[in-house]
Amino acid sequence: MPIIKTLTISPNLPENLKPLIRLAKNLWWTWTPEAIYLFRDMDADLWDSTGHNPIAMLGAIEQRRLEELERDEVFLARMDSVLEELDRYLTTQTWFNKVASPDNKGYIAYFSAEFGLHECFPLYSGGLGILAGDHMKSASDLGLPMRGIGLLYKHGYFQQYLNPDGWQLETYPTNDFHNMPLTPVKDKDGNELMIQVDLDGRSIYCKAWEIVVGRVKIYMLDTDVPLNSKGDRQITSHLYGGSIETRLQQEIVLGRGGIRLLRALGEVPSVCHMNEGHSAFMAIERLLQLIQKEGLTFDEALEAVRATSVFTTHTPVPAGIDRFPVDLIRRYFTRAADELGIGINGFLDLGRITPGNHGEDFCMAVLAIKTASQTNGVSKLHGEVSRSMWAKIWPQIPKHEVPITHVTNGVHTLGWLSREMFRLYERYLGSRWIDEPTNHNIWKRVEHIADFELWRSRERLRERLISFARRRLKRQLEAKGAPKYQLKIADEVLDPEALTIGFARRFATYKRATLLFRDEKRLTEILTNPSRPVQIIFSGKAHPKDKEGKELIHTVIQMANKPELRNHIVFIENYDIEVARYLVQGVDVWLNTPRRPMEASGTSGMKVTANGGINLSILDGWWVEAYNGKNGWAIGAGEEYTDYRYQDEVESRLLYELLENTVVPLFYSRSAHDIPRGWIEMMKNSIQTICPYFNTNRMVEEYSTKFYLPNAARWNTFLTTQWKEAKELAHWKKRIYSKWHLVKIVDVHLPEGNGPKVGDRIPITAVINLGELTPDEVRVDAYIGHLDEKGELADGHPLPLLFTGQTTDQGYYVFRGSLLCLSSGQIGFTVRCYPYRKELGHPFEMGLLTWWDSPHSHG
Repeated sequence: MPIIKTLTISPNLPENLKPLIRLAKNLWWTWTPEAIYLFRDMDADLWDSTGHNPIAMLGAIEQRRLEELERDEVFLARMDSVLEELDRYLTTQTWFNKVASPDNKGYIAYFSAEFGLHECFPLYSGGLGILAGDHMKSASDLGLPMRGIGLLYKHGYFQQYLNPDGWQLETYPTNDFHNMPLTPVKDKDGNELMIQVDLDGRSIYCKAWEIVVGRVKIYMLDTDVPLNSKGDRQITSHLYGGSIETRLQQEIVLGRGGIRLLRALGEVPSVCHMNEGHSAFMAIERLLQLIQKEGLTFDEALEAVRATSVFTTHTPVPAGIDRFPVDLIRRYFTRAADELGIGINGFLDLGRITPGNHGEDFCMAVLAIKTASQTNGVSKLHGEVSRSMWAKIWPQIPKHEVPITHVTNGVHTLGWLSREMFRLYERYLGSRWIDEPTNHNIWKRVEHIADFELWRSRERLRERLISFARRRLKRQLEAKGAPKYQLKIADEVLDPEALTIGFARRFATYKRATLLFRDEKRLTEILTNPSRPVQIIFSGKAHPKDKEGKELIHTVIQMANKPELRNHIVFIENYDIEVARYLVQGVDVWLNTPRRPMEASGTSGMKVTANGGINLSILDGWWVEAYNGKNGWAIGAGEEYTDYRYQDEVESRLLYELLENTVVPLFYSRSAHDIPRGWIEMMKNSIQTICPYFNTNRMVEEYSTKFYLPNAARWNTFLTTQWKEAKELAHWKKRIYSKWHLVKIVDVHLPEGNGPKVGDRIPITAVINLGELTPDEVRVDAYIGHLDEKGELADGHPLPLLFTGQTTDQGYYVFRGSLLCLSSGQIGFTVRCYPYRKELGHPFEMGLLTWWDSPHSHG
């Protein structure tokens, strides 16, 4: 076949409309209602048919319409107003400017396998990507110097359609990158930037694309370039598609390629954040660059990389973690392992819970944990689950002290807020709420919103959702060649005034989409009550290889096709950001029924709240922290079960009872003016308590103050001292590891005599042989708590013992502290000693802990 030269044709706009291109290429418009409606009003039908993609629309709009718009003074004034608002946004003093020190230079690199930014960018599969997209939007709002790193998938995730029997099928449309709001990255000479990544003994080429999100940029890597072989061009073809080897190749491109791209751009990051373990190979590339360019040893480089890396895990079950066979890692990383100076076995140990266990696969989450100074779950409960999941990495440390913390997820409120609620908040909360979405005092003003105004807004949003659902259902039926009478039924499905419940998410089995169907007769009675009707709108995809997930969708469709339920249950195909937006804005109740504790966080229910919807959920993920008894409903009391059949029976009954006795009666209990006062009170409680906290501005601020700013300060110290601190820490650790076996807790003393009483202080003295270490290199604790049924200290807490300055005749060191007796009953205690240096990321970073090994009582 002859060589084909390509040309990229840009939209041809009249001169005074050309600023629309600039606006279209900054995704700030996606959370700015005036900008969205500016594009929509150019050609509403074309806006819808292009998937709300302004670049595609500007390239396809008729010249006659453009000529009309260039003479339309009202439109031009609106355009100028929106552009002025964009300029104001980009130049205003930000939160980060106020909290970061002037010498805090360098970028925060945020790595994610998917980014859910808008429906015109189908580069996401679900919650992980949506969270990443909202993270970037709030990073922009707060003014963080952030760079996103992702992969640009030719076919993205699949699009879903259902066959006439209700079984999910998949299609993979091709993304036209040149008709999307992104641009190729250029080098300093104006040429398209290309980087190389090593894969299995060969080099592959990656093109880079840039997405602008307000003040921040996301760089996307693309292997579909003519310089690569046909197979290598397919690496970035599908999100989460292909074989396990394809997945490994994608993760090498994401992690190693991402770091190489930033270096090629001169944007060497001072902090790297791994959003899930997919990008953990970025640590390997950072290590190699420090070794090769700065002359550090592996141990020295590891200190610098670890001190400036953050890892967020989103997975509460081991099956959801990426693991690769040892043989595959040997093929792809033997050369890199030799360049690191640790050999392939040392490299494999970086991804193993138990170093030296040759039967253990290479785990990306373990690699991420071992190369990051901070690891966090995405809710308080998920932090606890993660500490249990990964406790074996630190076998000597009590489970509740495992160094994994949590930062609870949030949502970018503006990006999910309906225009109706936006206007209502602007009137009652003032314009400051947009800049301060975490300000609790501002959100308290919600109580001043007139009940009838809030209710009318909710009714309009429900009507809009029903109208959307009817259009989508009709389109679905037309695609299947349904007869005309079925199309007519679709026009009348659902009731704009009925209580509307939403259930939309990934159709994984643990999310239990069909829990509501366990008692079909009871459910039918709830839904079809003529005086208090209820309806449910479902949406969601099952992974193409998840047979059980597809069966759940099939069950929902079978129920929706029953004549008595046809007007009460609807399934909207091809769940995406557009469908999600209509649902979270329009439903009255958001239903969530996961098996606790398998929901790491969940964020869809947070999006519902700002739009006036109320959550009805199992106490799992974020809802454990948010629920207060007045801002929604809880199914159960947070119980965890081993018998899943029994659990489903119990929790489905609780769900029916809540609907029958609480939710439905509250919705239909109306005042003389047809206003549900009790329902509105709960709506207001929900908005006031959930919106100011469960948003990504609070979340990104938390990441910044806990992780980004301290890590960036460490990186700056490394640079200004030529890595002195990293070198000293590496050498100190090496000495501690070699001498720690000499550390022994020789004796522990309590006073003799009668037993202590409440209010007494008990002096505790520990005598410790530190071998060749000194007292300032260790910390000593009395570890105290109540005993469990096994006679063990399951959840003890530390009481510091301080060096007294005294030594015994044998040269052992004496440490002392006192225990205040706060309550009566039996307690247990022991003593422990561990290495300490202020530069450590957390107290148990080294995994070394010596316990008193001769526990006998002295009083």
